[in-house]
Amino acid sequence: MDVKRTRSPRALADADADKKRAAGWRGGVRPHMVLVGFLITLPILVFVFGGRWGSFPSSSSPTATSVPNVGSRQVVAGGVSTTQTSQKIEAPKNVSAPTTSLSQDKLLGGLLSAAFEESSCRSRYRSSLYRKQSPFPLSPYLVQKLRRYEAYHKKCGPGTKRYRKAIRQLKAGRNVENSECKYVVWFPCNGLGNRMLTIASTFLYALLSDRVLLMQVAPEQEGLFCEPFPGSSWVLPGGFPHNNPQNLHIGAPESYVNMLKNNVVRNDDPGSVPASSLPPYVYLHVEQSQLKLSDNVFCDEDQLVLGKFNWMILKSDSYFAPALFLTPMYEKELAKMFPQKEATFHHLGRYLFHPTNTVWGIIRRYYEAYLARVDEKIGFQIRIFPEKPIKFENMYDQLMRCIREQRLLPELGTAEPANTTADAGKVKAVLIASLYSGYYEKIRGMYYENPTKTGEIVAVYQPSHEEQQQYTSNEHNQKALAEIYLLSYCDKIAMTAWSTFGYVAYSFAGVKPWILLRPDWDKERSEVACVRSTSVEPCLHSPPILGCRAKREVDAAAVKPYVRHCEDVGFGLKLFDH
Repeated sequence: MDVKRTRSPRALADADADKKRAAGWRGGVRPHMVLVGFLITLPILVFVFGGRWGSFPSSSSPTATSVPNVGSRQVVAGGVSTTQTSQKIEAPKNVSAPTTSLSQDKLLGGLLSAAFEESSCRSRYRSSLYRKQSPFPLSPYLVQKLRRYEAYHKKCGPGTKRYRKAIRQLKAGRNVENSECKYVVWFPCNGLGNRMLTIASTFLYALLSDRVLLMQVAPEQEGLFCEPFPGSSWVLPGGFPHNNPQNLHIGAPESYVNMLKNNVVRNDDPGSVPASSLPPYVYLHVEQSQLKLSDNVFCDEDQLVLGKFNWMILKSDSYFAPALFLTPMYEKELAKMFPQKEATFHHLGRYLFHPTNTVWGIIRRYYEAYLARVDEKIGFQIRIFPEKPIKFENMYDQLMRCIREQRLLPELGTAEPANTTADAGKVKAVLIASLYSGYYEKIRGMYYENPTKTGEIVAVYQPSHEEQQQYTSNEHNQKALAEIYLLSYCDKIAMTAWSTFGYVAYSFAGVKPWILLRPDWDKERSEVACVRSTSVEPCLHSPPILGCRAKREVDAAAVKPYVRHCEDVGFGLKLFDH
């Protein structure tokens, strides 16, 4: 067997280190001279590289020499190394730092505030080092908007006199005129991917409507994200008077749509409606209800009425940001914030979502152990929906057709190739994110039993396989968040249609994915394996009616140049750029 072509990434790295050490001693340098030279240069090395390496270890997370206990699996083509275990594994001792340039701006061009202590949330300034530089330039206007919002949140957020005053007015049942601070309170719904998409949408709405965003953090979401706003918190404090999620539903009398129906509020002449005449709060139900968002939310006259409420409670499972772009009164402001519209979630998500040190420890250790030294990373995300179940054999066949048609992985050969090709010895890592282990097992076996035509090495990994999605499990959500980030570090991504988990990952990465299409409802297989997305934006599955209460529906994709129908959801909408 040709050993050079079959060694694992760890063995290759160790061999390179041995060669370097051997070459150094052959030059005739004595050990004590090396020691003296090292002691002299040590302060300089600490100064230069301390910002890159020095802050990685944390007392709140395991060290870099342990791999997270998330069921790690791997295989290296050529039959040398196979690991399948759910126990802790010792990581390579010569772990390297991410390959991204040290000079990369840790504030992402001004997107992030510099007002945080780095050790409190290491991922805030570190996660970008594991990705390629963003392909989307940041608007200076958006940067200014974020800094102004941060000051507003600090002035009106929890713990301030203004917040306590607003709570007293809410409890007293009063909606006062000209309130100095207004709020939108987000309540969770569905899985982690849905939550992240709708939090970003709600924050965008807060930016546009001059409101402070507060989140009701359920137990399953505790300890996932760091605070995004300096000097304040986005967590809804205890004692909020309307904190019962059971009362938040489409039929709630406090919902804006029902207020209109019951003549509690009117939108025919918004200017004539005094704020003091309105109820103390309004509820917006922006959930996917019969796959159509309420058209009574994204109209100018309704937004003018809604703007008079000091307190708004919002519950959603949708990425409704594209609907805000369809609201006439917000179009100019959004154009200044996002000259490249398909970068909306890409920027907002990287601004808002920073895994806590506990979750970041899982992400970083796994990346350094398995993905840091490969030549290319390819991510496959597979999701099977209960309302449209697909047999494993059919889904696997579709994935393999996509891989072959798009050449996402090297072709298999019948014999070990000679080391003459340009790609010989290169390592490609396949990261599989799925609740099920079958896809990993099949792809692992394929590259374990057969060489590749080009001599490339394919290493296959699956961090976990939970079998079932567990919305209310904090541990499950920690693993899910870790895998979203690991998937977002991939150079290429193929994902299941309709999956919000996949939407978040490829939007973070700024990578246009290949989407594995759903078969028609009356078929078991999809004739088309996969298509390339036109943008890195997530899909709004249930768009509103353009034209508000017009008697006929207007297709927004036919009249707005910056929205298209989604590749995976034919009636959905996504933002894109020409």
